[in-house]
Amino acid sequence: MNIHEYQAKKLLAKFGVTVPRGGVAYTSPEAVTIAKELGGPVWVVKSQIHAGGRGAGHFADNLDGKGGVRVVRSVDDVKDSVREMLGHVLVTKQTGLVGKEVKRVYIEEGCEIARELYLSMLVDRASSRVTIMASTEGGTEIEEVAEATPEKILKLSVDPATGMLPFHARRLAFSLGLKGKQIGTATKFMLSLYDAFIKLDASMMEINPLVVTNEDDILALDAKMNFDDNALFRHKDIEELRDEDEEDPAELEAARHELNYIKLDGNIGCMVNGAGLAMSTMDIIKLYGGEPANFLDVGGGATKERVATAFKIILSDANVEGILVNIFGGIMRCDVIAEGVVTAVREVSLNVPLVVRLEGTNVSLGKKILDASGLDIVSADDLADAAEKIVRAVKET
Repeated sequence: MNIHEYQAKKLLAKFGVTVPRGGVAYTSPEAVTIAKELGGPVWVVKSQIHAGGRGAGHFADNLDGKGGVRVVRSVDDVKDSVREMLGHVLVTKQTGLVGKEVKRVYIEEGCEIARELYLSMLVDRASSRVTIMASTEGGTEIEEVAEATPEKILKLSVDPATGMLPFHARRLAFSLGLKGKQIGTATKFMLSLYDAFIKLDASMMEINPLVVTNEDDILALDAKMNFDDNALFRHKDIEELRDEDEEDPAELEAARHELNYIKLDGNIGCMVNGAGLAMSTMDIIKLYGGEPANFLDVGGGATKERVATAFKIILSDANVEGILVNIFGGIMRCDVIAEGVVTAVREVSLNVPLVVRLEGTNVSLGKKILDASGLDIVSADDLADAAEKIVRAVKET
């Protein structure tokens, strides 16, 4: 689960991570009030959407070519900037051309920046440890740094038995070229950040830029946080921060029915039971020249109703030109899948090719249900046969 910058900073501040003062506003009058309370002479007005690159982005209606993060020097400029942001669509590298509508802004006090650094923490699946990444190239997307100057990225894996220790933080601070008072301040900052990462069950925290001020203070000028969905039952307060307006409606609907769904860019919808089988299904679709439109795992104990819902979610994607259902029945019985497919096809008036491959528990009964439905459903003998048939059917339509 993702949260907004202002939410991340509020959480981090509770753990002693230093952040600039600021407040969230939903209207221009609210923004003006916050700016006056913060005091001048400089404020930063930040669009709040779940995407990076806001400062370098642009608004879809091309309001003077200004981005989604602006440094202003008067309360009137705060008001004008907020009016130009709220209700408008911000387009960044991460949003794609569709962009995202700005529904709230963050008004933050300005600061004098001496240096901009980069710091992040994430769960590294390869090492099964929390890995800390740091770079002297703050304010730049880390992917660009990795491509142009990978030697400027420092990585440090933390042993879960010990956690992050002061010497880890000092090593990073020295590597970033920090000196004197900055070393102790940065050490405290990093240890606090790690404490928040562990206790909040975060999957990623990114501070970009991490700034050193002219007074040698260390501040999180921006903050991005992701959380492990599987641990949210331990953090009801964090779950309440979810902004459903920032999430894909189909993925939200899938989550409500305990379905694992991720929208992709292709045109062949997939409904599979089991994450591994779903990955294999997407791979073989590509092998036969097609492009999967989604990852959808109905799980091992899906009901007929959940299968029907999964079918409808796939068809809610306008890019879908064909559907492949690939079920290996173990806990999940093939007849239940077949009943769900038949129910869904009848309810939505299917007008795209549908190929179904069933194998496993009650497979014969499942195939009989499909055959007796009288619907235009193509059966497949195995996964390769199914992939070949759906790719061919989509290309012929």
